[in-house]
Amino acid sequence: MFRAAVKTLSVATTTSVSRGILLSIRHYCKKTPAKLRVSEAVSGADLGAKVKVQGWVRSVRAQKANLFLHVNDGSSLLSLQVVASSELNDPLLTFGSAVEVTGTLRKSPHQNQPVELEAQQIHVVGECNPVDFPFKIKERHGLEYIRQFPHLRCRTNAFSSLLRIRSEAATAVHSYFKPSGPQNEEEENFFSVPAFLTVSGQLHLEVMSGAFSRVYTFGPTFRAENSQSRRHLAEFYMVEAEVSFTQSLEDLTKVMEDMFRSATEHVLAHCAEDVDLFHKHVTPGHRVTVEAMLKKRFPAITYSEAIDILNRSSEKFAFPTDWGCDLQTEHEKYLVKHCGNIPVFVTDYPYDLKPFYARDNQDHPEHTAAAVDLLVPGVGELCGGSLREERLDLLRARLEEAGLEDTYSWYLDLRRFGSVPHGGFGLGFERYLQCILGVDNIKDVIPFPRFSHSCLL
Repeated sequence: MFRAAVKTLSVATTTSVSRGILLSIRHYCKKTPAKLRVSEAVSGADLGAKVKVQGWVRSVRAQKANLFLHVNDGSSLLSLQVVASSELNDPLLTFGSAVEVTGTLRKSPHQNQPVELEAQQIHVVGECNPVDFPFKIKERHGLEYIRQFPHLRCRTNAFSSLLRIRSEAATAVHSYFKPSGPQNEEEENFFSVPAFLTVSGQLHLEVMSGAFSRVYTFGPTFRAENSQSRRHLAEFYMVEAEVSFTQSLEDLTKVMEDMFRSATEHVLAHCAEDVDLFHKHVTPGHRVTVEAMLKKRFPAITYSEAIDILNRSSEKFAFPTDWGCDLQTEHEKYLVKHCGNIPVFVTDYPYDLKPFYARDNQDHPEHTAAAVDLLVPGVGELCGGSLREERLDLLRARLEEAGLEDTYSWYLDLRRFGSVPHGGFGLGFERYLQCILGVDNIKDVIPFPRFSHSCLL
């Protein structure tokens, strides 16, 4: 009897333990909601799945039986509609509040949205007082207004779109100069050797071009001039490239044009909705200008031809247009319009207008330098470059004339040891974004513009 009792107890204990293990296994194996970005959720790839979405509320609409939210996390211009029972409503669910929503993705019965999230749980992660919040739910705020709130403007549709475009454009620039993937390595690799990214500017890039035939850099740059306008920033991003073994400005202009086309086509393909927001609501009609830029090859004129065009025009310019004068923004924009409102190269500037490193054309009596600018619609100068002076005697003479021979002794060394004809250019990244989006003020295409507090433009 004792043995029977022990046996019964043993079986009972084993069964109890087994049930506990099974319950633990079931709890462990239970599917946890997959965390999705809004861009993934609206694609409809996980229909029927239980998911978790985190983001910020863009709109709230409460009805007697149901609650409707639009949630966005910055991954897409589109927001995800959340449908919930009115029991899940919370006074803290306001425009701008941060939420975490768990529920099931369903196909939406409405044509304007492919999917919706049927919510089982809504958790307010961060509160937002809509009265104090500077952006209002039913208002379309202009770029001038949102510029007053640099720490908050990324919450708006316009600026979140700009930042996604900016990110994709940066990716496009790197993709152009340094293609990835084995299928491109042999035929399309711009460099044919690994590219080196550096925070230095053009002169230091020339150092690298003495060992690598094609190099580029993409990073922040600081302006030396105290220039305060809608076209200038104290700190901006610059794409710079240097090509060795070239004696032709056409080699440089080809890279400039190809990069512009490649980057723009990439942005239009990968940020279509964000670009459309600008072209429809911020800069209506600018899409036509962009398409025209991509259809035609960029023409080239010399500086002397440009001066002749300006002098023959009936336009009244504020700045002089004599040969030897630097081209001002008003001149650049006129030349672009004269050439069909598409980008245009201007080459062979007066020698005295260009830096000491620009190659002397040694053409008399005009005396020009082998320099080139790319002018684009709405902006003016986008790229500036030149062939570099590789001849030691000419370079030394010019540095001596400027009293800079000691300062740039290292630069002269580059011409003493294995120098080759070479050239390069720089592209202002923010001006590029202005060009393709049609944005008038450069401060609206960079997250945190650095400029003097006295500048109110």
